[in-house]
Amino acid sequence: MTRTVLTLVIVAFIAGVTASAHHSFAAYYFENQVTTIEGEVQEFQLRSPHALLLFRAKTPEGKIETYTAEWSNPRRLNDSGVTKDTLKPGDLVVVTGSPGRTPSERKVHLKGIRRPADGWAYGTARRGTR
Repeated sequence: MTRTVLTLVIVAFIAGVTASAHHSFAAYYFENQVTTIEGEVQEFQLRSPHALLLFRAKTPEGKIETYTAEWSNPRRLNDSGVTKDTLKPGDLVVVTGSPGRTPSERKVHLKGIRRPADGWAYGTARRGTR
């Protein structure tokens, strides 16, 4: 009996940890809002659980700051043709996405991105909406 209870407690704990490990984007971003930011790529990290794009852009106050765009998972991006070499430091990009709930963190949930220099685009940017 004790062994069964202990097993159930362990299973419940693992299930709870697994469920909280994959968060809802709505907890961190205003998913009902859209922002578009033009900037210069600093770094692209194609990593799990979500790829990150760090880019420099002007804030609404006109100051240059680093923004972090949280993107999709690496497998989905690879299936769409995005590789670790798709975005390079210095590339000028236009990022479209949902703004973070804490403005001072300068975060965006990336929904679309385009690179005007060669016309490459992903997501909502590919469909022409901004």
